[in-house]
Formats: sequence, C-alpha cells, structure tokens
Amino acid sequence: MNLNFLSGLLHISDPTLPIGGYSHSSGLETYVQKRIVNNLQTAKEFVENMLQYNLKYNDGAFVKLAYEAAQNEDLQLLIKLDHECNAIKCPKETRQASQKLGLRLIKIFKRKDSFPLMESFEKAVQNKEANSHYCIVFGIYCSLMSIPLYEALLGFYYTSVAGIITNAVKLVPLGQLDGQDILFSLYSVMEKTVLETMELDRDLVGLCNTSFDIRCMQHERLYSRLYMS
Repeated sequence: MNLNFLSGLLHISDPTLPIGGYSHSSGLETYVQKRIVNNLQTAKEFVENMLQYNLKYNDGAFVKLAYEAAQNEDLQLLIKLDHECNAIKCPKETRQASQKLGLRLIKIFKRKDSFPLMESFEKAVQNKEANSHYCIVFGIYCSLMSIPLYEALLGFYYTSVAGIITNAVKLVPLGQLDGQDILFSLYSVMEKTVLETMELDRDLVGLCNTSFDIRCMQHERLYSRLYMS
C-alpha cells in the first residue's frame, strides 16, 4: 500500500493546525448556555448529530465535490461550488468563520507546494470571485496532494469532530478523558459517514439544519461569549 500521502493527510487534518479553528464553537456555545448540552451524554449526542445530519450534507459533501472538481482541474466548477457553499451558510458568524479558515489553510500550504489550480483559485478569491470556504480549500488540497478521497473525508471528519469535542470539554465542562471517550465512540460513525458521503445524492447537498442555524444566529447576541462563532 502506497502511504506517500500520509504525511500530508496528517498535516492538513491536524486539529491543532494554526488556522484559528480553536476560536469557533460552531454554535455549541449557544447550546451549552441554553443548557441543551449539559453533560457527557448530551455532548456526545451533539457531536454525533452534527456529524451525521449537518457535516455529511454540507461541508463534508463539499469536500467531496471540490476534490472531484480539482481532479478534473475545473476552476469554474470550484468557484461555483464555493458560491453554493456560501449561500447555504445562513448564519453570518459561520459563513465568515469558514471563509477565514479557508484563507489561512491556503496561506499555510502554499508555503510547501505551488499548484497552478490553487493559484488560480486564490486569485479568484482575491478578485472577489470566490469566497475561500474551508471545506472547498480542504478538498482541493487533498486532491492536489494525491490523498485518496476516503482518507481525505475521514481526515476532514476527524478534525471537525476533534475540534467540537475540545470545545465541549471546555464549555460544558467535561473531563479530558470524557472527551476521549466521545472520540472513541465515534470512530465507527465517522467511517460510516465517509462511505455515505461518497455516495450522497447530489440533490441532498445543502440539506437545511434549521435548529443549528438558529442557534448559530443566536450566538451573535449571547450576553457573554468565549468563542467567535
């Protein structure tokens, strides 16, 4: 088995990658302040639901679509996907966070390799023709670095889940080992979600998560906040 892609996969999916992900709770802070998420069990339910009913149909799906478009070197499709991703992110904080994370991901990985497709996409961002959403950038880079799609999606879901769990440990709060137990329990769920994402009906991409969007919007007006989103 060729594992030449492994270093790149570990790097791009590292939850501690300095792109600012630690400062965003993805709406979890609202759920905690409203006491909807308040213990180990409800924290686990939040992360699992986020993975299966939000990420799979939204950011995870866009990772797959961007990956495939990058394989075909289809810049115009990548820009179109980026606009579609922008349109479905109704909460302002979530939309802005995704754009900032994507820009910082480009800033990091352009230091290692120069890819003409990514240079063209970055130019489109600079010309305000694209929005640099994190999931789009992640999918492009995984394709350009020859990371297989299954592993790319698993890495994306892992870093997303690990980030949410880290925030839950701080916000609920939970013990560090509680957070690890949640992560252990979601191994099979992540693997199942990867397979479902790879076969996802295109018409289901962008499936609405009304409650999640509302909680993210409410976050903007919380009395006190530890996170930017």
